[in-house]
Amino acid sequence: MDIQLDPARDDLPLMANTSHILVKHYVLDLDVDFESQVIEGTIVLFLEDGNRFKKQNSSIEEACQSESNKACKFGMPEPCHIPVTNARTLSSEMEYNDFAICSKGEKDTSDKDGNHDNQEHASGISSSKYCCDTGNHGSEDFLLVLDCCDLSVLKVEEVDVAAVPGLEKFTRSPELTVVSEEFRNQIVHELVTLPANRWREQLDYYACCSQAPGCGELLFDTDTWSLQIRKTGAQTATDFPHAIRIWYKTKPEGRSVTWTSDQSGRPCVYTVGSPINNRALFPCQEPPVAMSTWQATVRAAASFVVLMSGENSAKPTQLWEGCSSWYYYVTMPMPASTFTIAVGCWTEMKMETWSSNDLATERPFSPSEANFRHVGVCSHMEYPCRFQNASATTQEIIPHRVFAPVCLTGACQETLLRLIPPCLSAAHSVLGTHPFSRLDVLIVPANFPSLGMASPHIMFLSQSILTGGNHLCGTRLCHEIAHAWFGLAIGARDWTEEWLSEGFATHLEDVFWATAQQLAPHEAREQQELRACLRWRRLQDEMQCSPEEMQVLRPSKDKTGHTSDSGASVIKHGLNPEKIFMQVHYLKGYFLLWFLAKRLGDETYFSFLRKFVHTFHGQLILSQDFLQMLLENIPEEKRLELSVENIHQDWLESSGIPKPLQRERRAGAECGLARQVRAEVTKWIRVNRRPRKRKRREKEEVFEKLLPDQLVLLLEHLLEQKTLSPRTLQSLQRTYHLQDQDAEVRHRWCELIVKHKFTKAYKSVERFLQEDQAMGVYLYGELMVSEDARQQQLARRCFERTKEQMDRSSAQVVAEMLF
Repeated sequence: MDIQLDPARDDLPLMANTSHILVKHYVLDLDVDFESQVIEGTIVLFLEDGNRFKKQNSSIEEACQSESNKACKFGMPEPCHIPVTNARTLSSEMEYNDFAICSKGEKDTSDKDGNHDNQEHASGISSSKYCCDTGNHGSEDFLLVLDCCDLSVLKVEEVDVAAVPGLEKFTRSPELTVVSEEFRNQIVHELVTLPANRWREQLDYYACCSQAPGCGELLFDTDTWSLQIRKTGAQTATDFPHAIRIWYKTKPEGRSVTWTSDQSGRPCVYTVGSPINNRALFPCQEPPVAMSTWQATVRAAASFVVLMSGENSAKPTQLWEGCSSWYYYVTMPMPASTFTIAVGCWTEMKMETWSSNDLATERPFSPSEANFRHVGVCSHMEYPCRFQNASATTQEIIPHRVFAPVCLTGACQETLLRLIPPCLSAAHSVLGTHPFSRLDVLIVPANFPSLGMASPHIMFLSQSILTGGNHLCGTRLCHEIAHAWFGLAIGARDWTEEWLSEGFATHLEDVFWATAQQLAPHEAREQQELRACLRWRRLQDEMQCSPEEMQVLRPSKDKTGHTSDSGASVIKHGLNPEKIFMQVHYLKGYFLLWFLAKRLGDETYFSFLRKFVHTFHGQLILSQDFLQMLLENIPEEKRLELSVENIHQDWLESSGIPKPLQRERRAGAECGLARQVRAEVTKWIRVNRRPRKRKRREKEEVFEKLLPDQLVLLLEHLLEQKTLSPRTLQSLQRTYHLQDQDAEVRHRWCELIVKHKFTKAYKSVERFLQEDQAMGVYLYGELMVSEDARQQQLARRCFERTKEQMDRSSAQVVAEMLF
């Protein structure tokens, strides 16, 4: 490898040699075993060498035009009747590097949904002496490097795609008459470059190829971060097999998925958005540039529901008594890190009807929006794109399903279910075409380390959003919906530029939520200014408490997006366990967009944003792509001193608070909602100063009703008071019913309890640490810093109860605080 790693640093290595060869499609065939906490099976990779990919020509499209219309229509290929092998035949006691050689297989029994009921086969174990020592030993064999960690790789083999009936038509070269490496690679090349309008046929052939027999084992080796595969005599990426099958199984301690119990006490497993992404779930190419499609068949006990990143709303197919199979596929190329799976005893909830009066009335289609409701030519690599589908561009609410543990179905019915339609509709009214055709929403277990996570076609939400009314649920839902555009349909080419995802989602959540509530313009403006005020306070705190090097949004500066010659790179601080608790990318990114929108005016800014989405969806970008297009599309008089260079310097490449933002905040007047909070704070300070026995004629304070964000601001102001009496705290709790508010409010309330040692409310702190783990880490620190024996005992007691189920990074950070 041409990349140097320092094991003492917290950088995350991306080892895949994507400059030489790219995975274009994955076919996963997996079994989920909850007893052993292992996911086991095969993954078939369809590859394209880098040079060939860059020089892609239109040979397939020309061929399609020359064929009959019938041949180019969507349809099923000829049924596949080919020998297959099966991951389930591998001995569970097999050593890490042993190969399994399977005997003659049965015929494929794929059903129409692509589910495979393969029969058991006898198996034997070959000598492990061929399991790869990847040193060249004088040879010049090409090495395929995949990102891989915490996996037991059992066997790697070349797939004989030439054995699949019907695929011979993909090799039109007269000289390729003998089955050879070149012949097979030509088939794969033609398959991965089929035109987008033949996606159904392409998926069917991928499925058939994935079941084809092997035609030779490949040498492999693993190290901490990668799987390295070679074929003796294959000296270039062009010569290397372009369809390979990897037999593997995960490890219970693997960091890509969490095996835990849901809130109803039932077992489940799900991808947690780990810092190492999916490399402990399947061998893959992690760098964002490796955009691929996938399809997956997953088998589990019949009582489990399998949810996954997939365009289809999968239903279970019974294979035999007690076992079901689920099949999903994706035709939009995405980075492998966006693949998501969740298997558990989830309950689906359905809302019979949605009335637009539940939260907001549907807005009529206005002429000013017509400029982005059009079908045009896209700039991305070819795939079946919704932006080119006239009916998709006008679909305000995409089909969606909601799943949760059975004990949370009531809470979901009360809040989440009725918020999804207006929030989806609001997002469409702001940005236009939904990039994805459907959405699954899952309430994940309590150990989930954040409030939400968006992936293609599926969204995870924390149980913390379900309490205390609509506000937190609605804003978080809007945040994750925004990621469909920024973070997924448009991704960062360099993962260090996280602000391109989180900054946009944070800025857009306010706009979506105001639209979903149908707020009048002045109300929307006031609420957005209040949220800006809260974020400004948070940003100042973050700058004081975080290391300077972690405050920079573009740490690689001019080298952002650069990789080694092979394509390998590192993500700065990608393995730092504290990074997941930092808000810098959210807050500084948000304020940059807030600053630009204010400078340009909302109408100009959002008009540009719709144009930007239409231009860059389906692609990866760097900061300068966004900034350059923005500056080119705004009038000269509004551009003033703005340039890509000074925005990079002031906002993205410096630690601390950007100077333009400091000037803007100093000059800005406090919004009306914040002034109202200040008046309430004054009242509470008066209450706190009163003696226990008051004069009879002294009038009672009358407190105003406050919005959830106002309550957060009120409690933050009160946290600045040196002392608050137990009587004041009790009155505060009673006045606002703080124990019943949303998690953001209850978090500030718990801080007050801890600061002032309000022992009567310690149960509220215990409850928060156990039920709101996504937000509770900071509280552990507050409990320990107080040096109060009772509070430290409370912290340790809560950690002992939850540490086994807690997210690994969270548990590591908390343990360092406590011990």
